[in-house]
Amino acid sequence: MSYKIFVTGGCRSGKSDYAQGLADRIGKRKVYLATSQALDDEMRARIKSHQEKRGPEWETCEEPIEVVDALKKLAPETDVIMLDCMTLWTTNCLLAEMSDEDILQRADALAQAFVACPVSVVIVSNEVGLGIVPDNKLARRFRDLAGAVNQKIAAAADDVILSVSGIPVAIKGSLLKI
Repeated sequence: MSYKIFVTGGCRSGKSDYAQGLADRIGKRKVYLATSQALDDEMRARIKSHQEKRGPEWETCEEPIEVVDALKKLAPETDVIMLDCMTLWTTNCLLAEMSDEDILQRADALAQAFVACPVSVVIVSNEVGLGIVPDNKLARRFRDLAGAVNQKIAAAADDVILSVSGIPVAIKGSLLKI
């Protein structure tokens, strides 16, 4: 069976740990599709820590923007792909100076690839719309785009999980039973 799962929540809400646990139970051949970029020492340390936590049974593929191509390329070689995370992907697209329309078209293409992928896919993203309205134009643009991207992926997913303070809450589907 092929699962299409979207896990969202705030920063440090436990969403990535929960998503990784799901992926560990779904398949033996696992790929972590990372959208983060090691642009400074702090991020390099975070990436290293995450890799060590996952362990050697996980293959890692780093792709900051072209995640649709990566999904298509990786699918034949694995049982489950964990894409972490959509908010960093949105940031990468913004930093690449893409228009809102281009980012949203790419999100539509990702939603289609997510559904069509022949293996299980777990996509992780931050829920950024629960806080205060940002005080500057770029931050508001990011928040709005991240929310729109999340909506597209959530609509395509069979299961949507919201992680709150380390507790996964099923919003759509019934995957918590796994």
